[in-house]
Amino acid sequence: MGTSSLLRFCVSKFFYSAQTMTIGCNLNLMAGSWDGNYDPGGQSDDSLHFDRLHIEPIYDAFICPLTKQVMRDPVTLENGQTFEREAIEKWFRECRESRRRLVCPLTLRELRSTELNPSIALRNTIEEWKARNEAAQLDMARKSLSMGSPENDILQSLKFVQQLCLNNPSNKHVIRNAELIPSIVVMLKSSSRLVRSKALETLRIVVADDSDNKEIMAEGDTVRMIVKFLSHDQSKEREEAVSLLHELSKSELLCEKIGSVNGAILILVGMASSNSENLLTVEKADKTLENLAKCENNVRQMAENGRLHPLLTLLLEGTPETKLSMAAFLGELVLNNDVKVFVARTAGSSLINLMKSTNMQSREAALKALNQISSDESSAKVLIEAGVLPPLVKDLFTVGSNHLPMRLKEVSATILANVVSSGYDFDTIPVGPDNQTLVSEEIIHNLLHLISNTGPAIECRLFQVLVGLTSSPTTVSNVVSAIKSSGATISLVQFIEAPQRDLRMASIKLLQNLSPYMGQELTGCLRGTSGQLGSLIRVILENIAITEEQAAAVGLLADLPERDVGLTRQILNEGEFELFISRVIRIRQGEMRGSRFMTPYLEGLVKVLARITFALSEESGSACALCREHNLASLFIDLLQANGLDNVQMVSATALENLSQESKNLTKLPELPTPGFCVSFFPCFSKPPVITGLCRVHRGMCSMKESFCLLEGHAVEKLVALLDHNNDQVIEASLAALSTLLDDGVDIEQGVQVLMDAEGIKPVFDVLLEKRTESLKRRAVWAVERLLRTDDIAYEVSGDPNIGLALVDAFQHGDYRTRQIAERALKHVDKIPNFSGIFANMG
Repeated sequence: MGTSSLLRFCVSKFFYSAQTMTIGCNLNLMAGSWDGNYDPGGQSDDSLHFDRLHIEPIYDAFICPLTKQVMRDPVTLENGQTFEREAIEKWFRECRESRRRLVCPLTLRELRSTELNPSIALRNTIEEWKARNEAAQLDMARKSLSMGSPENDILQSLKFVQQLCLNNPSNKHVIRNAELIPSIVVMLKSSSRLVRSKALETLRIVVADDSDNKEIMAEGDTVRMIVKFLSHDQSKEREEAVSLLHELSKSELLCEKIGSVNGAILILVGMASSNSENLLTVEKADKTLENLAKCENNVRQMAENGRLHPLLTLLLEGTPETKLSMAAFLGELVLNNDVKVFVARTAGSSLINLMKSTNMQSREAALKALNQISSDESSAKVLIEAGVLPPLVKDLFTVGSNHLPMRLKEVSATILANVVSSGYDFDTIPVGPDNQTLVSEEIIHNLLHLISNTGPAIECRLFQVLVGLTSSPTTVSNVVSAIKSSGATISLVQFIEAPQRDLRMASIKLLQNLSPYMGQELTGCLRGTSGQLGSLIRVILENIAITEEQAAAVGLLADLPERDVGLTRQILNEGEFELFISRVIRIRQGEMRGSRFMTPYLEGLVKVLARITFALSEESGSACALCREHNLASLFIDLLQANGLDNVQMVSATALENLSQESKNLTKLPELPTPGFCVSFFPCFSKPPVITGLCRVHRGMCSMKESFCLLEGHAVEKLVALLDHNNDQVIEASLAALSTLLDDGVDIEQGVQVLMDAEGIKPVFDVLLEKRTESLKRRAVWAVERLLRTDDIAYEVSGDPNIGLALVDAFQHGDYRTRQIAERALKHVDKIPNFSGIFANMG
């Protein structure tokens, strides 16, 4: 290839690449098109005619031979040819890089110099031409930006405005002076999606980095209209709207305007946290919110809608006035538990410091905020670790100057109740000047003193503090000891009569927690003449939907010592047991349902009813008469089938054990007929009388209602079924009830036969074989020894090594009584020699 051909090839290659450059005027007017790509089918004939009439023709001298576009910075070579500076410089650079001769790209003649001379006159002419054209085009755009214009004309006008601003940012004032911004805003109401989207895009370009244009956008309801696009189904319009809002949010004036539009911040928060939006939209929404956070009102709205970081930033870094304002607002927010933990970790220490302030407003704001975030267990633990306890306790107990008013002490008590319910180890955290802890005797005494000397609201919160402390096994003993030493038991019991429901419930919960440790003391107080027992029972039997207070009240009564006959007699004399029976029956029949406190309420009622079975041997016989009158044995047998309610089944089995123990005393022995005259002299001629209908076990006339007989009540099979329960306490109670059929004073052989008929022998042995609690093991050993007194059973079991091993284990490791019983059982199966029989024969 010759030199001339090579140059032509290079020039053509350069011309091809140069055509992709975007230098020069935004419109290729020579082609008659505004977008630089002439397309005869892209515009209507009317539109083309409109363009030709109003746009000044382009001159060839304005066009760069390399870029084919209007020149911005024309320069002339030594041979007089004119090019766009950037394009010719690129040509020279490529020549050098490829080690070609420097030639003019138009004439292909070699150049002696690469000096470029600015063509100032041409440049001025081009600029004047541009100005005239832009003025004409602006006028055309103004006329086209109306609802009656064809869609394509509107789109071309919007694109022209965009290019005008992008080519030279100073042109934005031209757009403003031409009053085109309101016209573009009107296009947001167009029925065309393309027009609406292009209008949003155009507005973003027009207002970018131009505060004057942004101010125009703040007028009227323009911002509200833009916000509406955030909810549009069309993602393109939504993306353009959020990008425009991001640009507008750089203006503080518009920050307030955007925030004032109802729902704007809520939608933006949703977009910023969305997983369905594209990443650019999410990023723009997030940055918009960052800008909007310059306005405190917007920060509050963000916090209300779950975006708390801006509020917490102001709380940590703002001026004292701002910190106070943010803390006060935080105290009014409703937060979910995850957010409470986040707030506690981020701002907990700051709020605690604010709470220590000497300024009462700051203390109040901090206390209310801490009250809000301390109600979750996890966030409460964070606050404890941040040191919230010492200032709380100090605020509660401080009197004199700078002390909190009672309404704020109530808030402090509420926070303390919240953090105490978290289950933290409070006996290790110092809260007083002498390293006292929350469960130190002095602190508990102070709490009890406050309870006796404040109003109902704060008393309720302080009771809740003590409820929390007595709910933990690690701290309850300290609280019990302090209450006993303070002599406050009677005062605490008196709150059962409080008219305020919340206060009454808190006091009942505390007493319920104390009852396992102070049962006798509490029973003594309730048996007094002050009427607290009656008040407690009235709460239990309130004729409303079952409440937490009722469940706690019946739980307290149920947990009091069951063998305290005095308390049972008082309940009996006041006729309350009949009401408890009625309530249990109504629950079993489905007349009362739907409450989440149903289970603890029913468990408590059944346990209260069961206490009457511990008073059957009372001389007055009123307990026994009540059981007969209301057929309590039948009720407890029915409750054995309350599947899923382990405590109900266990208590019912225990009650049946007590009732069955009395059966041998209550059964009616048959009356034998008086022998006749001859029989008295000649007894050999008599036959023993045949009496039918006698109980096999109790040897008398039995019934479920009158003598509480398990056989007559068909309870044996139900109790045997419970031996396969997964709860050891239910198994033990059921086995204890069945053991009354094998007890002294009844026909043990027949009792064994009854168990055999109910297929209960194997389940009893299975209880022995399974490694369970010590008390259940003792009960099983006793029952097995009774069963092994039957020779057939002993013979069959003697070949089972597992049973023998279990009995040997009980013989070696049980308590004294269990070892004795296990020894007798082993003798029944010939595992231990029966020396007593040998000595008897020797005698």
